[in-house]
Amino acid sequence: MPESGQKTTQGHISGTQAAVPAARRAGLLVTLVLGGLTALPPLSMDMYLPALPEVTRSLTAPAATVQLTLTACLAGMALGQLVVGPMSDKWGRRRPLLAGMVVYVLATAVCAFAPSAELLIAFRLLQGLAGAAGIVIARAVVRDLYDGVEMARFFSTLMLISGVAPIVAPLIGGQILRITDWRGVFHVLAVIGVLLTLVVWRFLHETLPPERRQEGGVGQALRTMRGLLADRVFTGYMLAGGLAFAALFAYISASPFVVQEIYGASPQTFSLLFGLNSIGLVAVGQINGKLLVGRVSLDKALGWGLSVILLAATALLLMTAGVFGDVGLVPIAAGLFVLMSAMGLAMPNTNAQALMRTPHAAGSASALLGTSSFLIGAVASPLVGIAGERTAVPMAVVQLTCATAALAGYLLLCRPWHRTP
Repeated sequence: MPESGQKTTQGHISGTQAAVPAARRAGLLVTLVLGGLTALPPLSMDMYLPALPEVTRSLTAPAATVQLTLTACLAGMALGQLVVGPMSDKWGRRRPLLAGMVVYVLATAVCAFAPSAELLIAFRLLQGLAGAAGIVIARAVVRDLYDGVEMARFFSTLMLISGVAPIVAPLIGGQILRITDWRGVFHVLAVIGVLLTLVVWRFLHETLPPERRQEGGVGQALRTMRGLLADRVFTGYMLAGGLAFAALFAYISASPFVVQEIYGASPQTFSLLFGLNSIGLVAVGQINGKLLVGRVSLDKALGWGLSVILLAATALLLMTAGVFGDVGLVPIAAGLFVLMSAMGLAMPNTNAQALMRTPHAAGSASALLGTSSFLIGAVASPLVGIAGERTAVPMAVVQLTCATAALAGYLLLCRPWHRTP
């Protein structure tokens, strides 16, 4: 490696010895940048939700076709991580991230001027593919900068930002629609993308020095992923996190219907309950990062989280199936609150434990973690309505199945009692 290249690398963040001190010096700035990258995908999905009826009228397209604009964006976010993750292991974090952000801005701008539903679907897919760069590289950067309990703490902090984004995104979208049409939502997202790109270019230095990068092309990336999946413990954490995320997806998909249609709550009540559940998730995530990490092993905290999710899902199934009679909305809401809050223990700790095993391929590992969560969640979500619109039992069954499989996968594959914390 030329001497000038060595000096450039050392001028940013060179090697693991310099990474953590540099991250501590710029802790708040790194948190804000990575938090913005993590929050961009939920903003892209949820700011657009209030505009769906208007899009249907504006483009004279069936509602089912317009719904595909959401599916396309979600599919892009899942598949894009598989591409960007290995790229970041080979070329470093900055170049793939900046390229993804530029493509995201361009795709979002085209969405704002799309003349047809078909073109909107195509560029929502591209928007998701490009936006996936923020998700996967943010996790990889955390792995580059932190290790052990500090990494778990940082993931809990990121949950504070990513947990707030889905709450405020529909509210922002609704306010935008008060002053402009649905195309204005994409104009705002494009501006956010431009600002975030400039912040990344200016403040987020390279965190993967050349000596730690992967060599080879697509074949090497596939071999790396195959090697990660062959690691029984990594696969256990990946499945536990993905299945827990699927239980969360089941809640997001079914809760508007369950709370409003079955239990007769108003949209305002639903919004309040949704917000409270999100606050519970964020609060427990902060308790995990500020109080538990460093005092309790990550495996033990993860086991508690998965166990509470399982117990809450069991209680929800018993209540929705009528075992305790007609319990009403309050007990159901309480069960959902406990389930959602326990995600604050499960999700950051699965990510931290999985990535601690993969310092040699953090980008590929992050891609597998993100893609598995999105794909398992996408499979679980449609199942919540399989029995029609008059019962919440399918939601509880899906949640209980996912929670049981998550805990079983964790215990059988990770075997935490066999490993030294």
